[in-house]
Amino acid sequence: MNLLSRLIGRNPDSTQARREAVRPLWHRVVEIAREKPWYAEHGIADTVAGRFDTITLVMALVVLRMERSKDLIDPAARLTELFVTDMDGQLRQSGIGDLVVGKHMGKLVSALGGRIGALRDAFAQIEAAQVDAPLAAALERNMTLREGAEAAMLVTPVKALAAALETTSNEALLAARIDR
Repeated sequence: MNLLSRLIGRNPDSTQARREAVRPLWHRVVEIAREKPWYAEHGIADTVAGRFDTITLVMALVVLRMERSKDLIDPAARLTELFVTDMDGQLRQSGIGDLVVGKHMGKLVSALGGRIGALRDAFAQIEAAQVDAPLAAALERNMTLREGAEAAMLVTPVKALAAALETTSNEALLAARIDR
């Protein structure tokens, strides 16, 4: 560890190791987001925008689950770092140049944060009033749907994934064992 790291109390190797520890969970988030039923049955557009929306949807649900456990706060931050790193790489691969990649990344991270907030609010309203309308409205605002599809088609699978995450232990979640 170099002198600067010791002075500010950060060990970059430790941060990298913690990030790598959640990489399997990041891969599982992407795997779940790529499941065909999201697109074939539940109305999400099978486009770049629709796939990004699905990744952020699954990611948001996982982060919401993680934020309910004190032990998962740091891993949630590391998972978010992997999201940012992956999206940055995707932008660069698609030809976005260094001069504007930061602006695009800001928008993507903002989209993730917005979806986390929208889903947090929707699930709180569902809990309080036992109605699905707030979730359908949040999905309508935040998802790219196929023409003719309705956000209501997503409510049941989103609630099912949220319920599966809720019953997943911290250890299983960190090991990317999310039952589907």
